[in-house]
Amino acid sequence: MTASPLDITVQEIDHCGIVAGICDEMELVEQINRLLGSHPQEIISAGQVVKAMILNGLGFVSAPLYLFEKFLIGKATEHLLGKGIQPEHLNDDRLGINQLTHDDILRE
Repeated sequence: MTASPLDITVQEIDHCGIVAGICDEMELVEQINRLLGSHPQEIISAGQVVKAMILNGLGFVSAPLYLFEKFLIGKATEHLLGKGIQPEHLNDDRLGINQLTHDDILRE
């Protein structure tokens, strides 16, 4: 079956594909999730949030946390961060009220 031009959606990944690939190779998301656990109501895990923050931080123009969701609009978030992940899942509340705390980092 051939897709018609109307069925094709183009999204950019820029250099984020390389950075995401390195994070995947290191199993960064899985390691963070293993250390911090998860909550049954969360849509995006703490590991995925950290990966998204790394993608933003290593970007050519990093967005402040309150604009982070806008940084990801038009990017292939499902390809970069995981199935079902949309830019609106990375809003300022999710990034600001992250499971990573100063004590968690120092404990390791």
